[in-house]
Amino acid sequence: MLYNSGMNEKIQVIKDVLDFIERSPTSYHASRALTEVLLQRGFAELKEADSWEIEKGKCYFLTRNSSSVVAFRTGTLPLNDSGFCILGAHTDSPGLKLKFDGGSTKSGLQRNSTEVYGGAIISSWLDRELSVAGMAAVRENGKWVRKLCDVKEPVAVIPNLAVHLNREVNKGFEYNKQDHLQAVFGSRSLQEYIADSLSVDSRQLGESDLFLYDCKKGTILDNGLFVSPRIDNLAMCHAVLHSLETSSPSECTQLAVFYDSEEIGSGTYQGADSSFLGEILERIVLASGGTREDFFRSKAQSFMISADGAHGVHPNFSDKHDPLYAPELNKGPVLKMNAMNKYATTSEGAAVFTRLCEQSGVSCQKFITRSDIPSGGTIGAVSSARLGIKTVDVGNPMLAMHSIRETAGTADHLSMITVMKEFYRNGTT
Repeated sequence: MLYNSGMNEKIQVIKDVLDFIERSPTSYHASRALTEVLLQRGFAELKEADSWEIEKGKCYFLTRNSSSVVAFRTGTLPLNDSGFCILGAHTDSPGLKLKFDGGSTKSGLQRNSTEVYGGAIISSWLDRELSVAGMAAVRENGKWVRKLCDVKEPVAVIPNLAVHLNREVNKGFEYNKQDHLQAVFGSRSLQEYIADSLSVDSRQLGESDLFLYDCKKGTILDNGLFVSPRIDNLAMCHAVLHSLETSSPSECTQLAVFYDSEEIGSGTYQGADSSFLGEILERIVLASGGTREDFFRSKAQSFMISADGAHGVHPNFSDKHDPLYAPELNKGPVLKMNAMNKYATTSEGAAVFTRLCEQSGVSCQKFITRSDIPSGGTIGAVSSARLGIKTVDVGNPMLAMHSIRETAGTADHLSMITVMKEFYRNGTT
């Protein structure tokens, strides 16, 4: 069984995923897209610097660094009896970050050097129409202010060298990150494009966090697949958001966390390996009239589902999977496991998620990497260790993870939403 709605509504949910991804070229924009929906749904914004008052039956959210978001709906039972039902995802994606002052002119063309952000498949970024977005520092009235920016139009490209001049390119060419990944802007500089997008003078700009991104929109194929940039992990952000906004209140406090910085290890003050979520959980308990003892008791009653993309078996490279743990697209959500705890899943967590799938009428798959291939990681293990909360790592199977364009199954996305809503409705029971 898929997401419980008519066919037209199912298609609309997938269209919403692609729209959300299009509006989220960076983690900053993803955060804004998330908070816009939350505000529309009646969630009240909290600030870390303010004193909090939490009311039963109300919904709240807050941000950190304008790139991580936590949202929650209070439950009907006291927190020390019901705990938190937590869904987690991350807002950032692998890519290329621009060096703000890395511009130069060579061979009559403006270009700008880049740094690789996360574990991107570098070759997929070449010969693409690219735009620029991020967070810019702008001097206004003698003060620096941060402003979200998005050029939107294609303004850059990282061209390959012609095969006639690089005969080895199809035999496995290694791109030098300093020399070969400079973005070509043509006759105008990066600063000029950013200044125009913000309607300011380029001399007002300071050091900024700017990223290249693929301009081409995602598409739905007629075989039940969708292809898009940044499916990892904006698709799971959308699933978590959709589950939270469309769920009714339940006994537990329903919480969604959208972390930045997963692709670079989570070690930032807004990442999973920070104090962000732990502090918020404690403040929710205290602002609800509880004590620090109640906070520890509520954590013991809590559970987290960490949702990130999973490696679907590639039909052209099926030998890269353990044949007994090879999830297929559109065959259901995936439990992710690893002996070195790269994923937080234990037998207990696996039992919880499997039961949720069974209760939802959804098939569940499993993934363990080949024993001779190192496993990746995600927010689950890091967040679980930081919080002291039982966690399971799951995801939907996808192809070409960390490419500039990735492929996933429409049925899997709808099924994941069904399971997440069951978790919010009934917890782990």
